[in-house]
Amino acid sequence: MSISVKFFASLKEQVPDAPARVDNATTVAEVWRLATGDQPMPEHVLCSVNLEHRQAADAVADGDEVAFFPPVTGG
Repeated sequence: MSISVKFFASLKEQVPDAPARVDNATTVAEVWRLATGDQPMPEHVLCSVNLEHRQAADAVADGDEVAFFPPVTGG
């Protein structure tokens, strides 16, 4: 089971050596854990699976693309 992983903005800078793919993850949180080497997921990180907003506990499947985004701020 292979999952594509993408990090954006400041998260990409925090995990510059993250792999582009992880294997054997069953949830979004496990994808984060495997891709970051067990770093804790920051609070309020936005997650998507196949371009749809998801929560950390949501399931992933073989071939999915999981993306992580820092919280959005603005004014």
